Amino acid sequence: MEPYFIIVGLGNPGRKYDGSRHNVGFDVIDELVDRFHIGGPDRFGKSMIGKGRIGDRKVILVKPLTYMNLSGEAVQEIVHYYKADPALDLVVISDDIDLEAGRLRLRKKGSAGGHNGLKNIVQHLGTTDFPRIRVGVGAKPDPDYDLADYVLGHFSAQEKKIMEEAVSKAADAVACIVTDGVDLAMNRYNTPRKKKEKRPRRDPAAQEDAQGAGEKTPAAQGSAPAAENEAFL
Repeated sequence: MEPYFIIVGLGNPGRKYDGSRHNVGFDVIDELVDRFHIGGPDRFGKSMIGKGRIGDRKVILVKPLTYMNLSGEAVQEIVHYYKADPALDLVVISDDIDLEAGRLRLRKKGSAGGHNGLKNIVQHLGTTDFPRIRVGVGAKPDPDYDLADYVLGHFSAQEKKIMEEAVSKAADAVACIVTDGVDLAMNRYNTPRKKKEKRPRRDPAAQEDAQGAGEKTPAAQGSAPAAENEAFL
């Protein structure tokens, strides 16, 4: 039987998080749904999913409903059910505050880099060997600005144009990984750091608080309200 390729976009469920920096992974899933006419959405355990094809490969697009910090619960559930090999049949898309807005970074494997969603996935899968696409959302504009508020916030009008292009390129990168492999996608879509980039200093210890995001809401550790689930794909 032909295995599914599982594409997971990380984010927080709920309309108030739509378009936030932390929900870039969800935005890429939406782009893929529209571009490749993916079916659904359907509820699968702790996720909303859609099934279809990218090229000749069967794919499942996934939006975890667990909130960011518990993303691994949803990913483990679907990877185990479909008997997928994370190194071959999985790609995870997340935001990254350590990359300037719009920049992509593709990797075959690696640490969570302080991102709580990726950290929880590594914990539940028991491996760091799975491809991931990080989409830069830029560092906070002021050292004193609360990082969690920053990533849960929304893009400026100027940033929106940059991020729309980044989301489209990230979807291109996903399609390349699925059809041609992660090595070619890395060569084609990894974008270099801008020259003479000036970035504000920030407290490295606060990174994980920012990347967690969901824990700031009372419902962060639970499931998304049923009324909100149907609109995710």
